[in-house]
Order: sequence, then C-alpha cells, then structure tokens
Amino acid sequence: MSTENLPQSPEQQLRKPRVAVVFGGRSSEHGISVVTAGAVLRAIDRTKYDVLPIGITADGRWALTADEPERMAITDRRTPNVEELAESDEGGVVLSVDPGSREVVYSEPGSVPKALGEVDAVFPMLHGPYGEDGTLQGLLELSGVPYVGSGVLASAVGQDKEYMKRVFVSFGLPVGPYEVIRPREWANDPAAARKKIVDFAGEHGWPLFIKPARGGSSMGITKVDDLAGLDDAIAEAQRHDPKILVESLLRGREIECGVLEFEDGPRASVPAEIPPVTSHDFYDFEAKYIDSAAGLVPAPLTDEQTAEVQRLAVAAFDAASCEGLVRADFFLTEDGEFVINEINTMPGFTPISMYPRMWQESGVAYTELVDRLIQAALTRSTGLR
Repeated sequence: MSTENLPQSPEQQLRKPRVAVVFGGRSSEHGISVVTAGAVLRAIDRTKYDVLPIGITADGRWALTADEPERMAITDRRTPNVEELAESDEGGVVLSVDPGSREVVYSEPGSVPKALGEVDAVFPMLHGPYGEDGTLQGLLELSGVPYVGSGVLASAVGQDKEYMKRVFVSFGLPVGPYEVIRPREWANDPAAARKKIVDFAGEHGWPLFIKPARGGSSMGITKVDDLAGLDDAIAEAQRHDPKILVESLLRGREIECGVLEFEDGPRASVPAEIPPVTSHDFYDFEAKYIDSAAGLVPAPLTDEQTAEVQRLAVAAFDAASCEGLVRADFFLTEDGEFVINEINTMPGFTPISMYPRMWQESGVAYTELVDRLIQAALTRSTGLR
C-alpha cells in the first residue's frame, strides 16, 4: 500500500523537513563532489530544514560526517575527501529500503544500531558513476525517498555520453562526429580498435579528444594531435572508464545554458560562454576547479542566438526525460550553428560554478536555487511519474 497520502503524526507535522545531503562516492570525481556539497550545506536554510550530511567514501562506505562545510573546500590545490570528514573510521549509515519507513540507521561494530530518524528528501551531490548515473537514484526509488534531480533513466543517459548522443540524434538535435571504443573491442583486438580511431581521424581530421564515455569534470580527457599520443590518451581515459569516446575538434565557441524545472515546466537560463583558456590546452579539470578559469555570463550572443541555444537546452532536457536541473553544453561552430556536446544532470554547483552563475544572472540567487530544488523534491513522488 502506498504511504504517500497517509495522514502525518503530530510529530511529523511539527518537525522541519529533514534533508540528507549525500556526497563523495566511488568515482574519480569524489573530491569535487565534496566541494560541491560543502557549498550546498552552507546555503541550506537551517530555519526551514534539518540537515543530515552523509558522505560516501571512495570504497563505498556510507559515513556520518560532521556538518562543517568550511572543511569541504579546495585548499593548496587539493580536493577534500569523505574519510577526513567521517565521524568514525568504521561506523556506517544505512538507508532503509522499506518505502514506508525512510529511516536512516547508524551502526558501529560492537554497538547497538542507532536510529537517526526519517529522511524526507535527499540532495545527491554526487558526480560520475555510482551516484550521478542512476544507481543512487534507483536505491532512492526502492526506498521511497524523494530526491533532487533526474530519475534513473535520465541520470543513466546523462552519464553515458554515447547513449546521450544517440538519444539526441533520435530527437533531431545536432551532435558532432564521434566514435566509441567498447571494452571488448579493445581487449579482443586493440589493433583494430586503434585503426577505427585512425580512420575516424582520417575522415574528420586531427586533433581528437579521447575521453571516458561515462566520466565527468573533464577528468581523463586528452587532446591528441597525432598518432604518436594516441595510446597514452587511451590508457588515461581507460583509467576512468573501460569504454572510451572519441570526438573530433569542433572549431568555434563553447556555450553553456542552464535548465531549471519550474511548476509550469523547464525554463532556460541566460547562456554563458567559456572563453579560450590560454594557460591550458583546453577547458580541463585544472582550468575548471583549480585555476578557476572564469566564464562570461551572460554570453555575448545575439538575441536570436540566445533564443536558439535556450530552445535547444530545453529540448535536450525533454529528450532525455530529465527532471529538476541540467546544464547543457554546446559549441557554436564557425558557420553559426549550435551543436550540443553533452548535458550534466548534476552539474558543478558551487556559487562560482557556471550553472548557479547563469541562474544568478537570470534572477535566481544561489540560496533560492538550492531551496527551489529541495522544495521540488519534497513535493515529488517516487515511482513511475
């Protein structure tokens, strides 16, 4: 029996909604996830919500962490990790998979498990596999706990760049040339897989970008100018994902646009532009997070160009069945056409990240953005919708 419409007890009616901020995780984007969660924890209105910070360690343990966002920042060019924030080296947090409970339990070896109370919504600040890719969303669906952001399908599509592009093509959205090397292809016949990439370069030209098919934060991406650097680039991408994506260089401008779901449907923010980064070969991890290369908000576009990229961003949001929020990344090519590169279903979310900056310029301040996403989660059901 569904518990969604059951009457609440007096205790439930009186208490503030409890929001679990979940961060860290098993992907290579662990540290950036911690940084992002720190910004969200600072922004949540504690007069409206109780907050439960839960970190997932690099090896997958769910840990109760200190509510100390000041410790969750990049210092000396180093990202933080959950292990440093966990209140115990051995204690673990378990979320009930009984959809009628939503109970969170904390336990340590040799101790009686301690109930931490129910959770009303989860803000999953995880990036990459084992969090942003539909896996955590599936767990929350089983548990009956509402959450911020896209559901299982959209999260999985948004994480796998191959299938993301396939979805976009099926909806008539413009994508650039790409090739995919699957793990079995490389394992069974690396020479044939390498030739496949070389043939792609012969058709579309060098340089190429070799990247993890299911990665993020520009980790594991290498710009390859010729055949000599190909094997090292493949090895670097495969450190993050055995499936790799090969893309040709699209000459033009990098444009981003945020999408936020309102009561009447998704709306697009003012777009932003990522100008050429002179100190880096491309807009890589170091440029994004360590050196904080700044984008231009709003992007210097014509009214017609702005309207078109906003239309395409919302179309991409709808094509992948997204919910809540998305950052859509484009190239504005030299012939004046927009090509969609990818969407991020849980984009970078610090106050200086592009997604919040675009919405700030569109009239939605950072704290309001966080609150709007939490409120949307609290009013959304789990299950088929």
